[in-house]
Amino acid sequence: MLKINRVHHIAIICSDYERSKYFFTNILGFTIKQEVFRAERNSFKLDLEVNGLYQIELFSFPDPPARPSRPEATGLRHLAFEVDNLEEAIAEVYANGIAVETIRVDEYTGKRFTFFADPDGLPIEFYEA
Repeated sequence: MLKINRVHHIAIICSDYERSKYFFTNILGFTIKQEVFRAERNSFKLDLEVNGLYQIELFSFPDPPARPSRPEATGLRHLAFEVDNLEEAIAEVYANGIAVETIRVDEYTGKRFTFFADPDGLPIEFYEA
């Protein structure tokens, strides 16, 4: 039987590279592992990590098509990041002008969570540890 160790990374294509780079590094606190410009594709590839673990590949491409997000569409639903303190995490993104939904409680685990969006409208969840 196939054995998968863990999720290696998540790839995101953004519409505005500098805006998304700022969002993931300065607002969410990911650190840059590697950044390359691929001239043949007119594309950036930014490798981001959290707590020393490689997590996100952020890509830019000329004129990428929009992906429907709401109402719920087939495909990736959202990215969820675990935080220790939900109120502190919300305050950080809110201080950067990002609207955050009302805190909800997972009916099965009793854990608290909320949603907000990245610069391209990708739903992001903070889930309290």
